Amino acid sequence: MLWVLLGSASASAQAYDPWIDANQRIYAFNDYFDRLLVRPIATTYTTFVPRFARQGIGNFFSNIDDINVFVNDLLQLKMDDALSDSSRFLINTTIGVGGFLDVASDLGFTKNEEDFGQTLGAWGVGTGPYVMLPVFGASNVRDSFGLVLDTLFNPIQYHDESALRYPLLLLEELDRRASYLALDDLVSGDPYLFIREAYVQRRNYLVNDGQIEDEFGGF
Repeated sequence: MLWVLLGSASASAQAYDPWIDANQRIYAFNDYFDRLLVRPIATTYTTFVPRFARQGIGNFFSNIDDINVFVNDLLQLKMDDALSDSSRFLINTTIGVGGFLDVASDLGFTKNEEDFGQTLGAWGVGTGPYVMLPVFGASNVRDSFGLVLDTLFNPIQYHDESALRYPLLLLEELDRRASYLALDDLVSGDPYLFIREAYVQRRNYLVNDGQIEDEFGGF
């Protein structure tokens, strides 16, 4: 399963999971698919591909993602971030040899995390119920719509040569899964509940730009 969770998952959030029975069945399918195929391939990838090469591949896809980040900066009227992220993309695409080198971070242009799910949240759209998507994993109704838009803004899928387009899309997902291998051992207790709560808290943290509500008020 391709997880996008765990990390700064400290925000207070309440999971709304009315479709838990269906979600658990999809989770079981995803987990089986991951253990049978995806995780072994990702493990083989990290074993045989040198670290510097994997870093360059990760940088390349991160650079492409900065296009999506920039669009969402604009949609959320984060103009300073938009300037920083567009500069980051231009620097890494040119000086960074197509994005394989992350020169921009060394120059102080740190990567921001923005996507269409976050933009919808910033516009006041509620999360809706928690949902476990086949293959893609943990999500909610709002972020599922956002995922569709994120996919549409991925320039790789518009490459004319399908012989290059599909391998790049698969490599992107493989690189993403490989980056989460170290987190697998952190899952404890009921893995379905652990992943659900980590995802909900992580997304709440991102949508609110890390601003955590103080549950104790003025105490």
